[in-house]
Amino acid sequence: MLSVNDKVVYPGYGVARIIRVIERNVGGLPICFFELDFLSKDMTVLVPVDKVISVGVRPLCTKSRIDDILQMLSDSRIGIKRESKSSNWNKRSKDYQTKLCSGNLFEISKIYRDLKFISQKKELSFGEKSLLQRTEGLLAEEISVVNELKEDKAIETLRSFF
Repeated sequence: MLSVNDKVVYPGYGVARIIRVIERNVGGLPICFFELDFLSKDMTVLVPVDKVISVGVRPLCTKSRIDDILQMLSDSRIGIKRESKSSNWNKRSKDYQTKLCSGNLFEISKIYRDLKFISQKKELSFGEKSLLQRTEGLLAEEISVVNELKEDKAIETLRSFF
């Protein structure tokens, strides 16, 4: 499935490259880990090979999936459904954090879309602005890697829909 030099997505943190597989003793048992080096952060993590799926590490999206996401963002008729229900920020935030931790790029793009629509109606709170910035960064990073673009060009593409 995954191997050394593959680029993967670690939920909530972004794109990383598997730089090696290492074995460590944990509780007296040998356990194999993928060592992930993040492309846009000075950070490295170890993920147990047998826990990769449960942690949410996944391969990069395909270009086709990126196109579907960009199409969804470009369709301004979709709008935000939650806003009409006047749900408060605490409920939305909990929902957004769950989606963010899933690592699902389509769900992350929905958060981005929702927050961009809300920002057109009112000024975002500090928490909303922070989450908007985080989702934009995660989306742009994966889009730029998959489509072989500079990240600022991917951000420009995302912002052009709003």
